[in-house]
Amino acid sequence: MAAIPIIVLGIVFILIAVRQIGSVKLQIWQTMLFGALAVLATGQIAPAAAAKSINIDVMLFLFGMFVVGQALDESGYLSHLSYQLFKRAKTTDHLLLMILFVMGFASAFLLNDTLAIIGTPVVLLLSKKHGVPPKLLLLALAFAVTIGSAMSPIGNPQNLLIALNGNIQSPFVVFFRHLLIPTVLNLLVAYLLLKLFFRGQFHSKPLNHLQETINDPRLARLAKLSMMLIIILVLAKILLVSLGAKTDFRMTYIALAAAFPIILFSPKRLGILKRIDWPTLVFFAAMFVLMESVWDSGFFQSGIATLGLDIAPIYMILAISVLLSQLISNVPLVALYLPMLLHVGASTNEMMALAAGSTIAGNLFILGAASNVIIIQNAEQKAGETLTFMEFAKIGIPLTLVNVLVYWLFL
Repeated sequence: MAAIPIIVLGIVFILIAVRQIGSVKLQIWQTMLFGALAVLATGQIAPAAAAKSINIDVMLFLFGMFVVGQALDESGYLSHLSYQLFKRAKTTDHLLLMILFVMGFASAFLLNDTLAIIGTPVVLLLSKKHGVPPKLLLLALAFAVTIGSAMSPIGNPQNLLIALNGNIQSPFVVFFRHLLIPTVLNLLVAYLLLKLFFRGQFHSKPLNHLQETINDPRLARLAKLSMMLIIILVLAKILLVSLGAKTDFRMTYIALAAAFPIILFSPKRLGILKRIDWPTLVFFAAMFVLMESVWDSGFFQSGIATLGLDIAPIYMILAISVLLSQLISNVPLVALYLPMLLHVGASTNEMMALAAGSTIAGNLFILGAASNVIIIQNAEQKAGETLTFMEFAKIGIPLTLVNVLVYWLFL
């Protein structure tokens, strides 16, 4: 029955929204695992197809970045780095702006999921040190890495797909020319909305920054080497993309190369591997299985065809991208939409609308972006902090509406 995957997806959304059944509290990864097991048990996807649907590149990328992130955190180097980055913030307002713009611009070059992994312990530390609500800084991080990643062809996987397959010459130039200014404006919009919704949480006391000591110098050196490898290899990737090279130089290789110094040379390797965020890896594996089942049902593809929608106007691209990304995730959405736009001879502006819409969809609901899930799961595992579906959505909905309007006006 083709409707079963859609029903299961609906149940998963509801359970993620309520996060509790009676006295039983559900984590996001548990809910998604239930969804994957449900479509497997009902025969909506065969075990072999389920295994094939799991994107090994994504899983290995996350694994590698989780190893680096754990080493950065355990060694104390991440705390030291956060002091160096944010010591100039004098007030809560200034700190919030710095998180939005530092993390936002960094995500354009280091991939939004990378910043979600590394940034979560940073904002949790800043929250604890300065008495700022953790939910405020977690939301700022989530919105920053989503919005910031929109302006670059390597900011997220769907943008890279568009850059490589969308007949775009000089992708970095094109993305920055079309999306830099609206992205900066949207980061400012995120600041204004966060300040509005958390207006009672901003204190006027000057922030007192204390430099954190590095508690494991040897591990810190390895973690620093890993960070340097990430930056060097990302710069190499930027150069290759800019030159139009057809080299298969994946972000996965960068993440694994960065993790190798820690795995090979740290005597704490087993403890680090044990403490990485395994629940988030389970979430992603389960999500791939459930989304493949939903995709195979043909429900959304046939729905677009039946309604006879004109898929080419920029407003329609933005609307469909934002809404369908919540249900089938943004990368499958782009994989579906991009060939249709190429078939009708879409312009560069329309390709940029697809990049902006599929990316900014992450601000609407928690499941709109993988980086949101990484941040929330990481915060729950490391500090017992979380964001509920409604806490995210009450700011995410108005933010996404304004974000879409800004991109539409500029495109």
